[in-house]
Amino acid sequence: MTTRFVLAFLLCLSISTPAYPADIEAAFSPRGESLQLVLKIIQSAQKTIHVAAYSFTSKPIAEALVDAKKRGVDVKVVADQKANSGKYTAVTFLANQGVPVRANGRYPIFHHKFILVDGKHLETGSFNYSAAAASKNAENVLVLRDVPVVVEKYQTEWARLWDEGVDVEKRY
Repeated sequence: MTTRFVLAFLLCLSISTPAYPADIEAAFSPRGESLQLVLKIIQSAQKTIHVAAYSFTSKPIAEALVDAKKRGVDVKVVADQKANSGKYTAVTFLANQGVPVRANGRYPIFHHKFILVDGKHLETGSFNYSAAAASKNAENVLVLRDVPVVVEKYQTEWARLWDEGVDVEKRY
């Protein structure tokens, strides 16, 4: 069975099976649900959080990542270079707080929006990590828990993007 087939099957049925015990949760903006679901998955992390972000200006998400780092979670972020090159963005805030951040400018648009947690959980969807995504835009967030096979594929992509990026230096 391919990973794609298993994921499609679980999404269609929205259930867990003993052989593939995934837990799936979805949320939508601008109703306020999306931001809460993103924060929930970050707060659940015990070992690692790897983020790939296009536009990253969300103060609550940046603060949750810093809090995770403070409690011993290995947090790393790779983000679009052009969308995060303003004077002070969440990317800069994270770098200033000692979170390793890399900017990837290799593509016309680095449009990824996903978070990998503890090597087995995935948050993805259209939701940019921004205030507008949380309160104004029509956005979606999908969290898949206990899907290490899917996360492994995303982790391979994340590592490639990280390797292409350049370190974001502290700016204070």
